[in-house]
Formats: sequence, C-alpha cells, structure tokens
Amino acid sequence: MSWKITILAPRPIVQAALIAHEDVFDWDADIVIAGSEIAEDKPDDWQLEAWLADEPGEDERAAIAALFADGAPPMVIEQLPEEDWVTLSQHGVEPIHEGPFHVHTPEYPAVDTPGIRNFLIPTSQAFGTGQHATTAGCLAMLAHMKANGAVVRNLADIGTGTGLLAFAGLHLWPGARAIASDIDAVCGPVVATNADANGVPLGDGPGKLAMVIAPGMDHPLLRLSAPYDLLIANILAGPLIELAPEFAAAVKPGGHILLAGLLATQEKPVRAAYARAGLRLAARQVRGDWSILWLRRRATARIHASKPGTLPAWSQKW
Repeated sequence: MSWKITILAPRPIVQAALIAHEDVFDWDADIVIAGSEIAEDKPDDWQLEAWLADEPGEDERAAIAALFADGAPPMVIEQLPEEDWVTLSQHGVEPIHEGPFHVHTPEYPAVDTPGIRNFLIPTSQAFGTGQHATTAGCLAMLAHMKANGAVVRNLADIGTGTGLLAFAGLHLWPGARAIASDIDAVCGPVVATNADANGVPLGDGPGKLAMVIAPGMDHPLLRLSAPYDLLIANILAGPLIELAPEFAAAVKPGGHILLAGLLATQEKPVRAAYARAGLRLAARQVRGDWSILWLRRRATARIHASKPGTLPAWSQKW
C-alpha cells in the first residue's frame, strides 16, 4: 500500500468512527483503517489512519468522511514509500510476555526461562503478532482458563491471522485437535510458515492444527469438527454479534468461548447476544479500551424452535 490518510480527533470520535466502519456492509476491502492513541502521555488524543494502494479519490475520501457523524476532521493525505506498511508497522516492536507465553519478532531473541513458551511471529501481511492489546489479552485469558480447570480436547480459532492463538491453545492443551480459519486467503501460507517456525504440526489429529479459509463458520471442516470445547474469536464486535448463534451451536454444553476485538463500549450488546444464545460470562478483562470475554455455554441446554430471523430461545439447568 502506498498512500495513507490520517485524521486526528479525540478518542470518542475516533472510536465512534471505528464502530461505524463495522456497520458498513459494502466497505471497500482495499481501504484498511485503524485507530490508536497518538502518545501514551495523551490517552485522549487519537488518530484514525487509512491505508490505500492508490491515491485516494473523491469516493475514497467520502467513504472515510462518512464514518464521522458530524463530519470528518481535516484529512492529511500522504504518499508512502513502496514498502509493506504492515511490516513497517510491526518492525522492531517489543516482545510481549503474557502468562507462559513470550511472543517476539525476529528482531528480538527468545527467552531461556523454564516454563515459558516462545513464539516467533515474523512481520507479515496478517494481523496477530500479539502486540495488539486484544491478542495479548487473549493469551492471558487462555492461561487463566487453563489455571481454572478448563479441559479442551477440540478447539477452533476463528479469524486466526497469524495462527498465534491457536498455537497458544495447543501449547496449553497439547493433546487437543485444533482448527484455525480466516476470511483472508493470505493467512493460509502465513499460518503454515509460522507453524513450521514454531514447531506446531499441521494436519488433522491430536496435537495438530488444520487451517481453512472461510468467513465465520462457513466451511465443511469447521462444521464437521464441531462441537468444540473451546472456540476463540478475536475479530470485531459486529461479526461477533452476528455469529453468536452459530458460535454457540458449535460449542459443547459446558464449553468455552473466548471473544476479543471489541471495544469496552461495545461489550454490552456483544454480551447480550451471547446471553440470548445460551452463554454466561465466566471472566472478563479490559486492556486499555478493549474487552476480552470468557464465556461458557450452559451445561444443560436445549434449543426451542424459533421464528425465522430470530435468535433461538434457550432453557437450561445449572
């Protein structure tokens, strides 16, 4: 990508624009956006950045401006050097240490600490190096789940990116079967490369990881491999809400769902969608502006017939 648009605004305005972006049905996939604080000592000063392959025209500028309810603040448009902006954005980032995991890029060495599992995740075109607060929070929550007795023999990582969370799940539950999926076809070879680099065997069977490209649960292998003891989804609030009935149906009674990629301000509707689908909150944590949720499906539940277009009704006994 060779062009970037930057918009500076207070945090609530940028966050509202990010939420509006999730609701755009026909968003141009060639426009990649992200929001972040400008500096740690100014947590309320944020920026929205948009990356494009070509110089943004009137339509692209209008699409970005439309994300702001009261009109977009001034845009700064610049041409970037012909380099991979994702690689540049991840270059030199410091390693993270969460629970038993140490995640690092090639610029940093592994650690030689007993009980610590190193993961080498090179810069790539897929999200998920662990530097993002939601991914780091998922690593911590997975360790918390293991410490609190979660038993996992079959897991799925939806929206896997680089495969990191699936790798972490297999480390915590080494005998489990695992399947990872992503809507972005670039993630297939990325996950395969990272699995090889980290000694994670690919394939179908205990301790192995299968990889598929699919939106949501829309793949035969995902459906045939269900029900899962653990389903991980670090995506966005909109898809999390939309997929709540499918995710719930894909998890065993008493099983676990780990959700991330949602702002804390989006937590209430996400939790409501999963409560309607028969899941309860087991634990939550907030990393900056982001929520990480551990949900459990009710141990005894049955789905009642529901009208088309409505969520299923549930009854259960604890």
